[in-house]
Amino acid sequence: MTELEKHIQAYFGLDPVDLNKISQFFQPMVLKKGDYFLKTGRYSDRMGFLISGFIREYVEWNGKEITKWISSPGYFILDLSSFVFGLPARYTIQALSDSELLVIHKEDYQKMGQLIPRWGELEKLFISKCFGVLEERILQQISLSAEERYQVLFTHNRELFNQVPLQYLASMLGMSPETLSRLRKKTL
Repeated sequence: MTELEKHIQAYFGLDPVDLNKISQFFQPMVLKKGDYFLKTGRYSDRMGFLISGFIREYVEWNGKEITKWISSPGYFILDLSSFVFGLPARYTIQALSDSELLVIHKEDYQKMGQLIPRWGELEKLFISKCFGVLEERILQQISLSAEERYQVLFTHNRELFNQVPLQYLASMLGMSPETLSRLRKKTL
């Protein structure tokens, strides 16, 4: 079973036949460090599942890049609104390291509804999980202190701290690089 199949199975509990149908739509893709998966303003016609490497989602705001999220292996990569609703992408998605993904194109994603009877239910669960993650991040941003946000990220994504430039982590946590550096020294 591939990492993608394990991930899908863990979240959705599919039978092996449907799991195989889904995984066959995903094709390997390699991004070199600095390559773009998607740029702001373009239309997203694919969704990726990160096998190895690190990928950053960011937006340019008032002349600054603000990191929305840094994905590590096991995360799906997409601008959800662009992919689902056909809107111009709000986020730029760029590889921070050489990265391997499994990618499904929108046309194939849409075909799954014809091949998998439970697809409507599965898609609803997938999108609900995306919104759940977003809601949790918003709650953390508005209710936790900078130190608490740092601790949550460090506890759940420790590998980022040795692989990703600290200014991107600071931006994602909603703090300055200096604050992040001070918090890291305090907890080491």
